[in-house]
Amino acid sequence: MTIDYEKRDGVAYITLNNPAKANVMDRQHSDALAEVWTDMWEDRDIRCAILTGAGDKHFCGGHKLTLAPGITEEEREYLQTRRAFWPNGQTVNGEKIGVDGRMGDHYPRVWKPVIAAINGWAAGAGFYTLLSSTDIRIASAENARFKFALLSQGWLGHGPGATLLTRQIRYADAMRILLTDEPFDAAEAYRIGIVNEVVPHDQLMARAEKIARHIVTLPPVAVRMMKEFVIRFADVPTDQAWQVQTMMNAFMIHATMDGEEGRRAFSEKRPPNFTGGLRHRGEAWEEPTGEDAERLNRVFKSGDF
Repeated sequence: MTIDYEKRDGVAYITLNNPAKANVMDRQHSDALAEVWTDMWEDRDIRCAILTGAGDKHFCGGHKLTLAPGITEEEREYLQTRRAFWPNGQTVNGEKIGVDGRMGDHYPRVWKPVIAAINGWAAGAGFYTLLSSTDIRIASAENARFKFALLSQGWLGHGPGATLLTRQIRYADAMRILLTDEPFDAAEAYRIGIVNEVVPHDQLMARAEKIARHIVTLPPVAVRMMKEFVIRFADVPTDQAWQVQTMMNAFMIHATMDGEEGRRAFSEKRPPNFTGGLRHRGEAWEEPTGEDAERLNRVFKSGDF
């Protein structure tokens, strides 16, 4: 397997390791990466991940486009057409469900932060993976390059890349990428907002690790729920999203220990120790009466609590 997967002190390190073939993704590698995303999702000790590629030329050069053994071009065209109208069950637009039932196993949204350390070319599926599965993106100044790789091959593709691109950067910048299909470098990626930072190549992993180590110190349930909230409710009207956020926040405070730990640490002027521990179900509150009820009602109406 050419997906390296290591866990160290709360951080998962995921490396696409097939540099001789541009770290491209074929079915075997996609399946292996899907297993990694599932393990990361389910391992409560992992709070963040760093995704990168082996070597200094390619983050991921795209999908493997060669035909499967024994399949002709005509048969391939038939199967692709069949998939459009009769996709297999338990798939998302023909792709296996994987860890995320909405986006398939190729482009999952994992409810834990994923930092991309872009060490070289991110083209085709490598570019789409950045858009779909990573949250914070650090690019090598010398080596990172980007190419959408669709129109120049005569197709639109069957992944979510174009939709994700237009939702993450300005329309004009997105359309220039999509309609010209020209490659661009790390400086341009930073200018248009695809990456957060551009650093010297020899500092790439150190910078990604510094961010990851900070995230590890934060309350894991709140971090996970913040990411899920932003992604799930990005297209919901603001007042409705705000209501959901309020309900999620109340549930988190009362169902985990991290909110209490954060308040205690602030009051005691010490660093918090967030564990993500879950609370036992408690007894119902006694309803206040008399002067206590009036006092609490005044505070409630003031919003000062």
